[in-house]
Amino acid sequence: PALREEFFVNYEACIHDRTIVFDGVEALIERLAQAGLPWGVVTNKATRFSVPLTQAIPLFRTSGVLVSGDTTPHAKPHPAPLLEAASRLGVPPEECLYVGDDERDIVAGNAAGMGTVAALYGYLGQHKEPELWG
Repeated sequence: PALREEFFVNYEACIHDRTIVFDGVEALIERLAQAGLPWGVVTNKATRFSVPLTQAIPLFRTSGVLVSGDTTPHAKPHPAPLLEAASRLGVPPEECLYVGDDERDIVAGNAAGMGTVAALYGYLGQHKEPELWG
């Protein structure tokens, strides 16, 4: 536990260093805003990290919701965080489209009754087979 906390303190100290928005995301968010569509972020990252990180990136100022890994009793792949985000946005889950870069995102989106899309960039990593995620 002490080493874990030391890691977290070090991470907090440099959380914004080399943080970038992936290519195409800014244009996507602009299009959503132009269309009047609400959007938000659901992450397994703890609030301790997700809030300062998103506050430091201007793009996230138009986000309607941030649900962190400790916002609900369950993290993804459980659907609870996605359902919480939809509720806060005032959008029925079946009218949501959830974009994720990990199989647990697709599992969570499907369990929440949302449409799902796998982002084939970002943290996906090698040796993944998103076409098998459903």
